[in-house]
Amino acid sequence: MTGWRQWFFGVLLIAALVGAVVHFGELRNFAELVRKVEPGWLIFAVALQLSTYVSLALGWKVVLEQAEGRPFRLPILIRIALSKLFADQAVPTAGMSGNVVLVDQLVGIGATRGAAVATLLLSMLGFYASYMVFAVVALVLLWLQGDATPLMVGLVTTFMLVALGIPALALWLRQRGSRPLPPAIEAVRPIRQMVGILGEAPAGLLKDRPLIGIVTLLNAAVFAADILTLWALVHGLGADITLAVALLAFVLASIAVTLGPIPFGLGSFEVVCTSTLHMLDLGLETALTGTVLLRLLILWLPLLPGLLMSRHILLRSRH
Repeated sequence: MTGWRQWFFGVLLIAALVGAVVHFGELRNFAELVRKVEPGWLIFAVALQLSTYVSLALGWKVVLEQAEGRPFRLPILIRIALSKLFADQAVPTAGMSGNVVLVDQLVGIGATRGAAVATLLLSMLGFYASYMVFAVVALVLLWLQGDATPLMVGLVTTFMLVALGIPALALWLRQRGSRPLPPAIEAVRPIRQMVGILGEAPAGLLKDRPLIGIVTLLNAAVFAADILTLWALVHGLGADITLAVALLAFVLASIAVTLGPIPFGLGSFEVVCTSTLHMLDLGLETALTGTVLLRLLILWLPLLPGLLMSRHILLRSRH
């Protein structure tokens, strides 16, 4: 593994340490927060979160098996999903940071680099396509409720441009093949190496519409499970919100994290999610508690296994 990747995974570990220190208070108060939730709703929320890793791994499994013509074990892919989630949150570059983890881990379990890159590209297409659908739904709901402020519209519009631009850039780099980039870009070693990797993806897979559709639906299932998790936690706290309100709060908060450069989305997710829930008539204390519990389930509880998986990658890269 090249030196820049060793540096990259080192940054991930540092970001994890910073995030854990900053959010130590939340982690320490986790048991107290959990006691406020009815057990049945909490179990439902945990099951929903487990399903997100299965959905993500299933999307990769479908692409890999079509590319390689042989089976891949789902438990191993779920482990890789934990690593990717950790990388995406630790260095939030609109989901790009976890892509390095994904390709290297898939190659590590025996996939060819071409199949791994095709899995990455199709996963990106499915992720941003489903993300955009939920963003558009959120914007329509805001407009119908009369809450579509210029700031919110601008936030969603900016995200949609990013969501279109990132997979479009990846596909453009894939189509360029070995043609040289402009000198200023060519001088950046990670970009130059990524271009070489992207060119290895089999072109046929990238044009397989049924396959793209399946991957998009599985990515949409991840978003749906996260939204349902927020909805379930609020109900477990004894309050009542609609799925539309949960969708608005989660999508707007996720967009704020995606567009922001802050590791782990420190504070930005909590502020946007809590504010949106409160703006839509949920009590402030319940909105904050539900949001913090959601972040604990989505990010902080999977932090340790994700950190261990990323550490494994770093150690392997040195050999």
